[in-house]
Amino acid sequence: EELDIVVNGTAIPARDVAAEMQHHPADNADAAWSAAARALVVRRLLLDAAAEAGFDVEDEDDAIDALLRRDVVVPTPDDAACRRWLAAHPERFGAPEYWDASHILVAADPEDAGARAEAKARAESLLAQVLAAPGCLPDLARAHSDCPSREQGGHLGRIERGSTVPEFETFLLGTEPGRVCPVVVASRYGMHVIHLHRHTPRQAVTFEDARDRVRRDLQHAAWQAAVRQYIAVLAARAEIQGFSLGEDGEARADGPLVN
Repeated sequence: EELDIVVNGTAIPARDVAAEMQHHPADNADAAWSAAARALVVRRLLLDAAAEAGFDVEDEDDAIDALLRRDVVVPTPDDAACRRWLAAHPERFGAPEYWDASHILVAADPEDAGARAEAKARAESLLAQVLAAPGCLPDLARAHSDCPSREQGGHLGRIERGSTVPEFETFLLGTEPGRVCPVVVASRYGMHVIHLHRHTPRQAVTFEDARDRVRRDLQHAAWQAAVRQYIAVLAARAEIQGFSLGEDGEARADGPLVN
């Protein structure tokens, strides 16, 4: 039997949680359920608080917005705070480092030694052809690559640092722009023949140029933290059955809701 969650005497039916799960993709059903239940519990807490404060809750979103505007106020950060935020999060500002590259992938299961050896031999044959005539890589990729990029002649486009597997990125770092990597690169996906077209280093930004964006970023982060705290306070004084947000406002299931 499915049990409802109850917030301040108002039931949140299990069927509503199930319907809400579509908006919370996750690695597994339990995680999606927890995220969906949390969203509905938080919404109920905010609506109850808005009603208690005298806001018209007929339009729920407007009521919640009005409540948060009234009760959650964060100060505008000064320049010192903004400088500290920029120093702590430089990757959020300026232009990130990236590479422009093409490749041919010969796929192989990392647990299959025989397949790996065969893939390496095939990739080395392709590499020899590309080293002799780099311009042939697009045609070879279309004919032989196991990566969807074969439809673009192996072109991967813009690759930012951290967006690919470390073993692939290591060889991007070690290859001179405009050159073909002289060895076959092994990754968890198989064997790669890589042609690096361009490398664009990260472009730093001055505080003066980034001040407004840093201030918005910092204020938004402070507002989110304040909202989490506000919700935690509402949860602490509420009567909630079947679910717990915890002291920090994070979701924690009290236990299975199905007996």
